[in-house]
Amino acid sequence: MPDEHTEESLKAFITSSNPNLSSDHMIKHCKENLTAYKVPKFIEILNGLPKSTVGKILQTELRQRE
Repeated sequence: MPDEHTEESLKAFITSSNPNLSSDHMIKHCKENLTAYKVPKFIEILNGLPKSTVGKILQTELRQRE
């Protein structure tokens, strides 16, 4: 994602079968287990990731969501 200070910021797209999962919980988990520059600033929880007919994740569609 574009960012004013660093030009880019990290956003993670995740899927989960846990309906109680929140993006705040995931960011807290990342802060506990990752170095600071690897922690995403934004997390979007999706029902499913867009995939091609071969089964590859379509990263361009995820980038276009912004």
